[in-house]
Amino acid sequence: MDIPCIKWQKHVEEKWTQLDPNQTEWFSSLSEIDQVFELALSQINQEDLNFLSGVSRDYPVQKDPERAAKCRENGNASFKTRDYNAAALHYSQGVCLASQRSEQLSLCFANRSAALLYLQHHQDCLEDIDRALEHGYPAHLRHKLHERRTLCLNHLQHKADPGTPDEEGAGGTEEKQTHLPQCPPGTGPVSSLSPGFSVRFSPGKGRHLVATEGKAAGDVILEDRAYGCVLIPGMERLKGAEGGRERRGVFGTEDRHCHRCLCEVVSPVPCEGCSYARYCSYRCRRAAWEEHHRWECPIGAELRALGVMSQLALRLALKAGLKDVQAAREPIRGQDNGSKPISGRDNPVSSTSTSTDRDAGGDPFTCYHGDSYQSVYHLLPHLSSHTPSLRYLYAVTIATLFQKLSKAGPPPASWNSSESRKCTSQSQGEEDKKKPMGWAPELSLLGSVVLRHMFQLRCNAQAVSALINTGDSAVQSTEEVRIATAMFPTLSVLNHSCSPNTSLAFATGARTGPPSPEPESAATAGCGVTVTVRASRDVSRGQEILHCYGPHSSRMKVSERRRLLQEQYYFLCACEACSLEEDSEVRGERSGSDTGLKCGKCQETLKPLTKDGGAWCVCLCGQRVSGVELDFVLKEVKARLEKAVELMEEDRPDEALGVLQRAGPRSGLFLGETHPLQGQLADAKARAYATMGDWRRAASQLERSVVAVGSQYGEDSIEVGRQLFKLAQLHFNGGCPAPALSIIPRARRLLSLHSGEHCPELQELQAMEDCLCDVF
Repeated sequence: MDIPCIKWQKHVEEKWTQLDPNQTEWFSSLSEIDQVFELALSQINQEDLNFLSGVSRDYPVQKDPERAAKCRENGNASFKTRDYNAAALHYSQGVCLASQRSEQLSLCFANRSAALLYLQHHQDCLEDIDRALEHGYPAHLRHKLHERRTLCLNHLQHKADPGTPDEEGAGGTEEKQTHLPQCPPGTGPVSSLSPGFSVRFSPGKGRHLVATEGKAAGDVILEDRAYGCVLIPGMERLKGAEGGRERRGVFGTEDRHCHRCLCEVVSPVPCEGCSYARYCSYRCRRAAWEEHHRWECPIGAELRALGVMSQLALRLALKAGLKDVQAAREPIRGQDNGSKPISGRDNPVSSTSTSTDRDAGGDPFTCYHGDSYQSVYHLLPHLSSHTPSLRYLYAVTIATLFQKLSKAGPPPASWNSSESRKCTSQSQGEEDKKKPMGWAPELSLLGSVVLRHMFQLRCNAQAVSALINTGDSAVQSTEEVRIATAMFPTLSVLNHSCSPNTSLAFATGARTGPPSPEPESAATAGCGVTVTVRASRDVSRGQEILHCYGPHSSRMKVSERRRLLQEQYYFLCACEACSLEEDSEVRGERSGSDTGLKCGKCQETLKPLTKDGGAWCVCLCGQRVSGVELDFVLKEVKARLEKAVELMEEDRPDEALGVLQRAGPRSGLFLGETHPLQGQLADAKARAYATMGDWRRAASQLERSVVAVGSQYGEDSIEVGRQLFKLAQLHFNGGCPAPALSIIPRARRLLSLHSGEHCPELQELQAMEDCLCDVF
């Protein structure tokens, strides 16, 4: 949930409608964020605070021993059915819900250690055994933990012996359900531009990135670390069998990932104060506490109700602190409105330059500040572009959050300074009496800065995505999902294109390698979340580096893309893809790739046409199909596809295959081999056949899916690479070495091009190739 929950939106909307016309006009005319925040703060009353408290009850974050016991029971049920991954996740929920130093907490740790032993997470198992004993595990049961410890130590000693074969192989039996690479050993946390690129400025484009020399597809353009990120709560079904019946547990991204570095974790370390936050290690928990969580923890329920953007905006300001905010904001006082005129220079800043390379009098909005807080602060807030009602929603939300934060405890140490008085807005006098004691005046600046980030995030927040396993078949079935929202300072420099020349790969996790003997601060505790931007195709000298903000030419028409971009980012897209598509429409030609629709009479392509006030698809042979009839068929086929997927999740692939085969005649009426839905049907059939062990038929269906995916996303897309990876698996499992060996090079090239050499699929491709070369 990016924006505040519906109940809070409606509450603020009612406040907005109750303003008299003079107040509405005055608020709409404010051009500085400090003024907007102060006015919103003056309108917050106890009713608003009480309403938020009521809404936040729907998002509980307190410890709950009863729920912890229930989670442990669910874990026991999963453990009995040997679904150890689900058991560990249930026990982890219990760990987070149980009170500190309680017997329930010790039982959850002990039970989780048993699941971890079967998952062969032996080091994690040992740590949970120690935690269970530390929290008072019952004396009469401790012999179980001692026996478990012995098993783990024996295994680790066996594995450490270089003369003993490792029976587990590289990965043992560990189950990975999210594919989001961790930072490889030796990588540092510093953001950087690769040589051969420079940041430039022009009035029409603002800051943008340009290649100063030719680059090949796959070359790294930049690496950037997130200044801050927040997990997006989202539910995922985890399936398991119980007593011959299907049982489904519910686990979200917040249950599966570290709340600081986003790495996937099956045995998280809980926050001691709330049941929501959890971490991959004590290192990440300590760093998060120093950066933001000591202030978030008491108001966790309110933050969840107010949405991810509000929480991320607060995190950015808390991490920066008063000193960095003062340094960033002093040069641009009075320039909060992004629509003000700016310089027309087109000066380059190379990959090794910083803002100090520019003349001191330059507009900070035109400078490149690397990965520092200045880069975050000087992103345009586009204040005047937001509608007055949206400005009011953001302002009242942050002002209310501001009040809640002030009542939760003392101000953050990094913000508690008398020097902040010179940076507060000019409004003084009676309004100061409304500010919470102990927080004035620095709290006013904190609230204003959080509001500034809230405005910025609408146009500059970056979705962090991961590949989630969607099936239990022997062949990988994944879906790319958004797991977090982040702010990347350098990535934000890139402009949009509906057909970009870049590909993004995210990495998570704390820094690898031996722990430092010295205490770590928040700034040094691991590399956190990073993104690597690569060229998705060859880039020539002088060409701008472009990134897709969401609407892509392969997924929607130009009119829809432009509408979405205008609504969220406040610009009319004039990229090359939009311009070419628009020109084609003006000439009455169908632009873009094949629609995938075919004529049922002659099998030629159907083309869209608006005639007689209705939508039609027509063929050169004279045959035509109404849009209503076509929509009916598409909905019917989609419904059958969804039903088949549900059946496969319930381990009923034979029934799923029957549903898919019945959808075939209907889909064959109008859908050609290149239609996306035809590709999804073929992919689902491949999954069903693979689950049943019919590898050859599975491969045949997946080959059809590759054709549709290539038509939709492009032959050199990451989507095609992932399909080819699955196809190589099918041929390998089916004992067809020649087809597998012919596919592996292309799959390797595409995965390496988009995801880099540390992509986990590349290791599996190499293992398959080595095995096949030995026997073929």
